[in-house]
Amino acid sequence: MPEAPELEVVKDILANKLVGVTIDAAQVLKPSVMRSLCGDVTQDIVGRTFEGVTRRGKFILLALSGERLISINPMLTGALQYCAPKARVYKRTCLLMKLSDGYELRYIDEKQMGMVYYVSVDQLNEIPRLSEQGPDVLDDFTFDEFKQNLKRFHGEIKGVLTRGRVISGIGNAWSDEILYAAMIYPFKKRKALTDEELRRLYEQSKRVVADAIPAVRERIGEDIHLKARDSLLVHNRGGEPCPRCGNNISQITANKRITSYCRRCQPGMLLKN
Repeated sequence: MPEAPELEVVKDILANKLVGVTIDAAQVLKPSVMRSLCGDVTQDIVGRTFEGVTRRGKFILLALSGERLISINPMLTGALQYCAPKARVYKRTCLLMKLSDGYELRYIDEKQMGMVYYVSVDQLNEIPRLSEQGPDVLDDFTFDEFKQNLKRFHGEIKGVLTRGRVISGIGNAWSDEILYAAMIYPFKKRKALTDEELRRLYEQSKRVVADAIPAVRERIGEDIHLKARDSLLVHNRGGEPCPRCGNNISQITANKRITSYCRRCQPGMLLKN
């Protein structure tokens, strides 16, 4: 799942490439991911110009002329691809837009789990999950605001982080990295966290994501559909030595979700707290 570090890079690259470019044609190849609240997207979108690219948590928003928006929530397997027309069209390509600069913007999604909404500006609140997000992990919110947002939740801290209600943009992989950096057991209940642990979680959430962005940018270049996860310290590295203490990294898979952590640096018990 692309998360804040990857999507921040995607946003910056697309903003540089797309603003001022017009959509000459559009083709929906996999209708299951496309939701249009403005009629036939392949007709309505033609001739509109990209005016801006922003990110809200795990959503990419493409602003178009005439007060139209494309909202993209890639979920687990979605990605955007900016490429020349001669580039092979993958079987998983769901949406294809031909652009006036001679390139194409494609949305690809192997399992068709993502959601692409085409809406008018006044329909933004009708996009599922978009308005339910908390402040973005890179937003300028205070520690006290962070603690206040956390009070509503009582489950395991990793699950709280990935829900996106306290801070948005964090998913399964980067929550492992943040909790490792903060030295917090991922299955610890939110109510059991000390004030010192909360402070570390607040600080490391911002630091880990901010530090990851240059590494992601260097690895993917302009191939925004690629994943760049080789710089992760613990996630999906079960059995490898912990970079901090050398102990083997533990890995648990539950509900098809991997959780990786160091038992020595992040002590805790599954049936405790």
